[in-house]
Order: sequence, then C-alpha cells, then structure tokens
Amino acid sequence: MDLYFFVSLSKVWINNMKTIQETDNEFICDIHLPCFQLLSKEEIELVRASKTQVIFRRGDNLTKQGAFASYVLFIINGLAKQYVEDNGKKDFNLQVLKPGMFVGLSAVFSKATFSYSSSALTNCQAFLIEKEAISNVIKQNGMFSYTIFKRYSEYNSMFFDSLRSILFKQMNGRMAETILYLDGLKDIYADIFQLLTRRDIADFANVSSENAVKLLKNFERDGLIELKEKDVIVVNREGLLEVSKKG
Repeated sequence: MDLYFFVSLSKVWINNMKTIQETDNEFICDIHLPCFQLLSKEEIELVRASKTQVIFRRGDNLTKQGAFASYVLFIINGLAKQYVEDNGKKDFNLQVLKPGMFVGLSAVFSKATFSYSSSALTNCQAFLIEKEAISNVIKQNGMFSYTIFKRYSEYNSMFFDSLRSILFKQMNGRMAETILYLDGLKDIYADIFQLLTRRDIADFANVSSENAVKLLKNFERDGLIELKEKDVIVVNREGLLEVSKKG
C-alpha cells in the first residue's frame, strides 16, 4: 500500500513508528473483531488494501491533536492514553485506549484533524486504515455501520461523563472516580498504575500534581487505598464509590 497518506503528518511524532511488513515476526494477518466479520469479501479486500500495520513504541504519539487525520487507527494490542491538550500548558486525560478500540473515528464523520492526542503507555501494535475505506464500507454495509455508530456513541457518552465529572464534582470525587476507573483496568493489565506517573493520574482527575499526591495520601489515611511505590491498591471499594458519588 502507498504510504503517502500519512507521510505529511508531523515528523516529530511519527519518526519512531515502525511499519510492519508481512515477513516480520510481529505481522498479524487480519483484523479479528466481530464488526469486521460482517463485511463481504469485497469489503474485506477494500479494508485490507487500505491498511498499514505499525508498532508504536512506548511514549510515541498515535495521534496528535490538530494534525491532519487521513486514517483511523485500530489497536491490536497494547495500551495508550487519550488526552486533550491546552496549548501545551495542561493535559486532560480522557481514557485508556485498549486492544479492539478505534482511534480517530471523528475523522470519518466530521473533522479533517484529530480532536485529541494519544500516546502509547506500552508498545502498541495497530492498523492504520484510510478513512475513505472505512467511510465507503459504512455507506455500503448497514450492520457494520450500526456497530461503528454504536462505538462512536459510546465514546461520546464517555466524553460527556468526563465533562459532568469536571463540572460538578469536587477534587475528592474526581480522584475517587479516577482510581476506580484505573483499578478496573487491572483485569487486562495488572500493572496499570506502574505505567502512569502521578501527573498522569492528576490529569485524569483534572487536579494539580500536588493535589493528586495529597488526595492519594488522604485516601490511604482513610483506609480507602494502599500505596505501594507507584501502585495503588483499592482496599475499600464501597468507600471509594461513596466518595465518588458525593464528590
């Protein structure tokens, strides 16, 4: 496939990305996701011909806020964080991106640029699929369209939940909600907190790094969590839920 469609992207965040060839050991033959099983042979070939398989090293950007978006990413394995930047002064972390998730779906429906940045928390393997190919399949295949719109709606719902938390919850509530969210990811990555700095956690809760450290220590003092170096262990889930609701 001609790689011209992403060559124009900022070299600052694309240089470390490794393109995987079919002869490489890391190469994965196909996209294993229920929605892609709904495609016809012709549609599968269209997607296959329009995708490039890549590996992002830990710390690499998968997307850059404001950069031209000519593709959609599908994460095969690894974890990344998705965040909104404020002119380089402050970030707000939206979610942890997991295997099986699409990144950049808004580029298919509305915007020509990425609305957010995302960076790899671990090495991430992904398909870059030209957005025109996804758009064409959506127009042709009703069931595939339904699954894509469902995912897009779920992402939007998550964004509104984040907005409500920022607008209406105090710092205690936001931090409790953040800890519960990240702890829920231990099922797929037990060391999730080892991948995050205190600044990362602060950016999920929309508080300063200093306040994040204080809140974590207060939660530990109150018997809600236990701190072991970088790890955060939930000791009293019901108590954290109560703080999250009342916060």
